[in-house]
Amino acid sequence: MPEREQNSNKGTFGKVLNFSGSKNYIGASYLSTVSVLKIGGGFVALASEKDIIRSVSTLLPEAVYLSRKEGIKQIQDFSVVLIGCGLGLEKKSKDLFKKVINKINNTEIPAVIDADGLNILSWIDIKLPKNTIITPHPLEASRLLGITLKEVLDDLEGSARKLSEKYNCTAVLKTHRTIISNHDNLFINRHGNSALAKAGSGDVLAGIIAGLLAQGVNGLGVNRTGINKEVVNREGVNRDGVNREGNNNLNLFETAKLGVYLHSRTGEIASEDLTEYSVLASDLPKYLHKAIKEII
Repeated sequence: MPEREQNSNKGTFGKVLNFSGSKNYIGASYLSTVSVLKIGGGFVALASEKDIIRSVSTLLPEAVYLSRKEGIKQIQDFSVVLIGCGLGLEKKSKDLFKKVINKINNTEIPAVIDADGLNILSWIDIKLPKNTIITPHPLEASRLLGITLKEVLDDLEGSARKLSEKYNCTAVLKTHRTIISNHDNLFINRHGNSALAKAGSGDVLAGIIAGLLAQGVNGLGVNRTGINKEVVNREGVNRDGVNREGNNNLNLFETAKLGVYLHSRTGEIASEDLTEYSVLASDLPKYLHKAIKEII
């Protein structure tokens, strides 16, 4: 986990700008936004529509709320941009996605792309920011790769690698054993259970990863937790050229690994109280601290 400097303020632990939500997916905005704060992010702003902001703000007074237009103008003021959770597939959502990605491309800001952001990505030709994590489930992966769902399911590891190669990013292919891939490395997560097979679970994961990115994850620190036993090509884990002196380093692969592990472990812990049947996505942020305590 990123270290918590005591001489700090909210900016010390990063600022996440979250473009999410549409009229049918209000909950995605809440789940992704609250998860940024619950994982330790210092500041999060939700850029969305008025009705969505009105609903989410009653549940989460700790966030800042912006219009989509205001969010685009202020991108350069944030550490990380998260886009896609419940974004919708209307023309205005597609236009927003293009504007956000093009603006990030002129910065060093990392991006996390989830859900409808991935569906939009599969339909357009656009260069992704160089520091990008994508978080597709198998159906989204099939659209991104232009292959059938069966082809993805028949070769999950190969599909994860193809995603990272095609989009020059870190790919998180969400299955019952989520796979994380970049150019040189592959990690297979062995935790989690059916409790996570619920609507909204992926929004929580996206927020967790964005919040960790904002704080900075030290690759060596992640390895010390002992959660990376399934890494393929272990000697290649640190070959991405990222400086790991200190905890404010941008390490996409390690961040994705840690985020996936904590999310899946949280599902296991929540299930002990609620059973795998009854865990909701909104329960996950409430149990996240227990997964964190196990590794700090």
